[in-house]
Parts: sequence; structure tokens; C-alpha cells
Amino acid sequence: EVQLVESGGGSVQAGGSLRLSCATSGFIFDDYSIAWFRQAPGDPRREGVSCISSRNGVVPYADSVKGRFTMSADSSKNTVYLQMTDLKPDDTAVYYCGALDTYYCSGYEAGMDYWGKGTLVTVSS
Repeated sequence: EVQLVESGGGSVQAGGSLRLSCATSGFIFDDYSIAWFRQAPGDPRREGVSCISSRNGVVPYADSVKGRFTMSADSSKNTVYLQMTDLKPDDTAVYYCGALDTYYCSGYEAGMDYWGKGTLVTVSS
């Protein structure tokens, strides 16, 4: 059974940092691409933040987080991370990881095969 479990969310003040984790199981880690998405309050869409795959490396998608968010992976732990720095109130969202059964990245919500349940990040001003 494929599982994606996010953790590390919480409440921080603007300018603060958080590191999110997405622990995966049930599939061969290096055979999948894994992406971070976020869904802001009241928005029905999930915005692609960043993706990692064995063929593409790390692919950033959201211009608003470039230079502040860094995605990485530890294949020995089947886990991906999202290091978030200089957080802003607009970063407030539920952050999800999604997995796609392909070697190549996708930043499209509709393309994901599996999802975690998400972790809430709240940034106050």
C-alpha cells in the first residue's frame, strides 16, 4: 500500500522557518517523482511548489517561493523535505506531497497518482 505522510507543519511568525517532511512507503522511491503542493485557505486548487525525481533532480514551480524554499530528498529514508525560510503570511496553506509513477516531474495537481493528507502551515504577521 502506498503511503505518504507529511509532518512538520505549525504556526510561525513572518520571517520564521519550518522544515516539512514527507515519509513515503509502498513503492520504489527512485522510480517515482514526488512533489510538494500547497492549498491556501478558500482556494480549491493545489499549487505546485517543487518536485524531485531521479531524472530531473529538483524542479521548482512556484515563483513566489524561489530563493526561500528548498526541496531535498533522502532516498535511504524514502523521505522528501521542504525547507522553508523567510516565511510570509501568504505562505499559509495546507502543504501536501504527491507521488507520480514516473521518472519525470510534474507540477500539476491532476497528474498525481497518490497524495498525503497534508500538514498545515500558518504564518502570522
